[in-house]
Amino acid sequence: MIDMRTLENCDSASANQARLELAERKQFIEQLFRQNYSEMIHLASVLLGDDEEAEDVVQDVFLRVADSDILRPEGLSVARIPPKNDNYLLTAVRNVCLNRIRQMHLHDKVKRLMPLEDDSALQPIDKRMERLDDIATYVDEQLEEPHRSIFHLRFDDDLTVSEIARRLGLNPNTAYKYLMQSIQQIRHHFGKH
Repeated sequence: MIDMRTLENCDSASANQARLELAERKQFIEQLFRQNYSEMIHLASVLLGDDEEAEDVVQDVFLRVADSDILRPEGLSVARIPPKNDNYLLTAVRNVCLNRIRQMHLHDKVKRLMPLEDDSALQPIDKRMERLDDIATYVDEQLEEPHRSIFHLRFDDDLTVSEIARRLGLNPNTAYKYLMQSIQQIRHHFGKH
């Protein structure tokens, strides 16, 4: 493809010829745009269901055509779409739309694999740390024994319910019941705030 940098390195006859080819190329792309834009936009809108996205796709296709060597000189300086591909532009729009749809589906699948239960994962780390400090203070000041000890053993020492029960000499079901009561009490308290 001919561009202005190429023209700077040419002698004047070559530069004039290159400028002529560049002008004809630009005129041909403008003509293609005027002739095919409405069909291309319609196809992209139908496939994507979004007019703005459709316009982006059509512009992207025209930019790719303009930047590529798809427009080939025929004779001295006439450029055109390859003869066996009469529907080249529509096919290009369809392919770009299908690629965008695939990307959207992939994005949706990733979002479903990583659901966010609440906004806490999106909060800045300072706010999350402050919230954890508030919970720790509440546990130390408001929970009664053995709830407090079981909560600390589970979340500070990372012990399982069975290990907590063994350490405190409790039945595992009892240790689990105390832990769940503690969690519910914390949720209830911080659910209000």
